[in-house]
Amino acid sequence: MYWDDKVKAVKGIGEKTEKLLGKLGIETVGQLVTHFPRDYDSYTGITDIGRIVPGTDVVVEGSIVSRPTIKKHRQLTIVNAVLKDSTGSVLLTWFNMPYMARTIKTGVYYIMRGKVALKQGRLVIEQPVIYSKQEYYSGLNVLLPVYRLTSGVTNNSMRKYIQLALRDTKFEQDYLPAAYCRENSLYRREKAIKHVHFPDSRDDAIKAGKRIAYDEFFLFLLALKCLKGQSDSKECRDSYVDTGICDRLINSLPYSLTNAQLRVWNDMKKDMMSGYIMTRLVQGDVGSGKTVLALLALLFNYDNGYQGSIMAPTEVLALQHYEYFSSVLEEYGVKVGLLTGSTTAANKRKMYARIENGEIDIIVGTHALIQEKVHYRNLGLVITDEQHRFGVNQRIQLSQKGDKCHSVVMSATPIPRTLAMIIYGDMDISVVDEIPAGRPPKKNCVVGTNFRDAAYKLMIQEVNSGNQVYIICPMVEDGDNVNLESVEGYTVKLKSVMPDNIRIAALHGKMPAAKKSEIISLFSKGEIDILVSTTVIEVGINVLSATVIMVENSERFGLAQLHQLRGRVGRGNRQSYCIFMHGDTGKDNIKRLEILNNSNDGFYIASEDLRLRGPGDMFGFRQSGEMSFKYADIYSDADMLMLANERVKGMSVDEVHEFFEQNPQFAFGNFENGENVGL
Repeated sequence: MYWDDKVKAVKGIGEKTEKLLGKLGIETVGQLVTHFPRDYDSYTGITDIGRIVPGTDVVVEGSIVSRPTIKKHRQLTIVNAVLKDSTGSVLLTWFNMPYMARTIKTGVYYIMRGKVALKQGRLVIEQPVIYSKQEYYSGLNVLLPVYRLTSGVTNNSMRKYIQLALRDTKFEQDYLPAAYCRENSLYRREKAIKHVHFPDSRDDAIKAGKRIAYDEFFLFLLALKCLKGQSDSKECRDSYVDTGICDRLINSLPYSLTNAQLRVWNDMKKDMMSGYIMTRLVQGDVGSGKTVLALLALLFNYDNGYQGSIMAPTEVLALQHYEYFSSVLEEYGVKVGLLTGSTTAANKRKMYARIENGEIDIIVGTHALIQEKVHYRNLGLVITDEQHRFGVNQRIQLSQKGDKCHSVVMSATPIPRTLAMIIYGDMDISVVDEIPAGRPPKKNCVVGTNFRDAAYKLMIQEVNSGNQVYIICPMVEDGDNVNLESVEGYTVKLKSVMPDNIRIAALHGKMPAAKKSEIISLFSKGEIDILVSTTVIEVGINVLSATVIMVENSERFGLAQLHQLRGRVGRGNRQSYCIFMHGDTGKDNIKRLEILNNSNDGFYIASEDLRLRGPGDMFGFRQSGEMSFKYADIYSDADMLMLANERVKGMSVDEVHEFFEQNPQFAFGNFENGENVGL
């Protein structure tokens, strides 16, 4: 088999499975073998039931002593059974899994795995996973890959498909010389791909992952170099003139801009008045006031006779910008338009026409802004908000909608300057390093699961005071790793312990866009009290009455990402609380999390994250998805980013083009066009 063969060429994959894998973006053999693990799991030895303790992940073996019971509570179906061995017994509980009452047989021996809790003085294992003896013993003391899945595809089946694909696929020759790999302790490419899926040891998985990260950074930087080579003119069409319109807006605001905001605004204004194209990164911590800077830049651009465009990563954030810009700019005669994926076909056609004839002055939207059908009459400024959510190609496509456009990219992701200089190349960097006055500092705590009951009491108290709560889980649904809380499983359990008057809802990325928008809208209106979510809420929700955020399994996230998450609360003048709940974890992880207790400064936290993460830290909290990287993490893999950058710096643009011609195996990733979507 070859990398560009359709995925159904793999033994055991038929049309049905092919469609399911397609939902994960897997259409070719190459995309299957580069669907890398997001984590690893390993089964522990069997523990006597008489020795289990609350808060631990255990594997137990025993027989069911009586017929399982099933009962209803509110909207829950609860199945209970008792498992016994020679040392004691434990209660097993499954929520909303009524079929377990039929599956579990009295007198039959089972191997079960789950997390032990203490409920009303009794030991309970909730949502235990059942294993056959063969399945359990084959995974004992072995690192098993855990993948991003879709309904209908299990980890076991994904492992089987990838194993068969790796066995039968012909690999291209490694593009890196063997001597270079030896000199820099890098695995050869084929070995890395095989061993990242099925490592011999923890150290083996780390080394394989490092080479995968190197490849992704290297190809990303090559693409960036290609794109920079296409833009050889720095002169813009006009030098902008300051008529004082932005000063008028600043003076009309109900608050004063911080010194940092004024400094960055002056940087942007000078750029646009210089006669040269502005390419500026504006980095600012969550809540530092970057949106008003975008507003000022777009108004200044409008006042000089040009259209402006701002692209946001989510429809929620785009709508938020649209409503804010429309209300503030109405008195200046500025017409603001909104264009997103959910805009109806008829309204899209009208908007295309209004953009092309110049009737719309500022266009706010999502990826829809870079569609071929969107033609601007006189585009002068493009702003990409939450830049880390977009690939290189998307940012460039937007800027190419106009002739010699000014470009601003905005990010709340605090990236240490050493890394930002590599990723953003020759862009000028401005930092909004000050938070507006009047906001009470967040109260943070890093706690174990024994604090959960106290956390729930705080949540009830806050909801009864008219406030709202976020609870963040690392998983969408219950999976093989019982250590990790899932949105779906947690929501069910939470409803069983919270008072009836508290309205609880779930939110995750697998939901249809319309459903996500509906839930976010209800939460924004105060019609949901507690939102159980994945990190999908990291960007785009601005709810002033949200005062509590609790992150379950916080040890599984990077510090920078946790800091982003806590930015969802404390956006108004109410006291806010951030609870970072960790599972059964080591002292080093707890020490790392304690940094969040000591500082609310995102740039300090990012620097500490970079300093503390060693090569062994890839397990659990790789922030893949940041900067649109599929696998690489700019913190854990900073050494690989710097190494790849050294190699790319020594290549000319012609050599980059020659590289892609000689290595067509990367064509499906479309790296030459800047789409860093994987390997």
